[in-house]
Amino acid sequence: MTESNQKLRMMIVTALFAAIIGVLAQVTIPLPLVPITGQTLAIGLAATILGAKYGTVSVLVYLGLGAVGVPVFAGMSGGLGSLVGPTGGFLFGFIPAAFIIGYYLEKTSFTVRNAIIANLIGMIITLVFGTVWLKFIAEIPWQAAFMGGFAPFIPVGIIKAVLAASVGIAVRKRLKSASLLYVASH
Repeated sequence: MTESNQKLRMMIVTALFAAIIGVLAQVTIPLPLVPITGQTLAIGLAATILGAKYGTVSVLVYLGLGAVGVPVFAGMSGGLGSLVGPTGGFLFGFIPAAFIIGYYLEKTSFTVRNAIIANLIGMIITLVFGTVWLKFIAEIPWQAAFMGGFAPFIPVGIIKAVLAASVGIAVRKRLKSASLLYVASH
């Protein structure tokens, strides 16, 4: 396969993951300040399967689509208002989370154990970004920001991290064996 064909395949797979993030964002459990969504599961899957570069690009494509008004954010919302509102920190936190998940796996190995560790780190990064943003945008005390933007997401975040790791590694192996994923081997 030529290098241009490999790049085209990776661009297509990356765009597909941006769409998957948008679809899983619609799986929501409402909470008072910030809903629980499937976005973080999708971010973990993208980074676990695609690695740092393409996983991060899929998040950037997703955020770009949402920023221009495509309703890909939770609750079929979109536009710059979503990025600067109370949940904007979580959205921006997806960028470093995806990069770090993929980077960790590239520097260690793509195993379920390492993917769980990487996805737990990614979860913490997203929650820290979201909580700090929520504190300042909503002008609430640190304790309220922690209770509204961090604490309720820990149990479900652990479940999503394990799920993203397990499913992600299995899908990555299948995509590689079908020559649908072109990445450096580990």
